[in-house]
Amino acid sequence: MNRYEPPLSGFSLVLIGQNSRGQWVAQEQRGLFGGLFKNRISALRYALFENGQRPEAIVETTGFVELDMSAPSFASAQPVILPQRRAA
Repeated sequence: MNRYEPPLSGFSLVLIGQNSRGQWVAQEQRGLFGGLFKNRISALRYALFENGQRPEAIVETTGFVELDMSAPSFASAQPVILPQRRAA
């Protein structure tokens, strides 16, 4: 069975590391998703789940990673109203 795998260019990186309090953090580079975790394994599992099982898109850092969820959310985006089409 062949599996189609799109190129990595459509995916973003997930950073994994510990914050200044020693908690494990996994966060997408643009802040689209992320979380705090009890241990490294949980952070890795979350990152793999969220990025489509792509370990090559996960970067583990030695410096501090602080969780920042300030990316604009989809809920705050203004709705797009499309013009109505007239029936023929």
